[in-house]
Amino acid sequence: MVGYDSRPELGQIVLISHGRDAGQYAIIVGLLDNRFVFLADGDKKKFDQPKKKNILHLKLIDFVSPEVQRSLLETGRVTNGKLRYALNKFESSKR
Repeated sequence: MVGYDSRPELGQIVLISHGRDAGQYAIIVGLLDNRFVFLADGDKKKFDQPKKKNILHLKLIDFVSPEVQRSLLETGRVTNGKLRYALNKFESSKR
């Protein structure tokens, strides 16, 4: 786990710690400013309608999905299937 002083990155996996989705994992698909990011999981929160979240309400995980990050940097988009794949891959690796 990473502390609050680290900078969120595109493609980084986070654990939501506050709100309705607390306890669920999501991926950062956009950086708004130094307080807010946009999250999507490819399932309930699609890339086209990401969730705006305060970074103080997230636990930044020390894991960045290279596939998602590359896709966001190259095209500005990522498929929902790629988001689901990255989250499944991460969750199965931590078991």
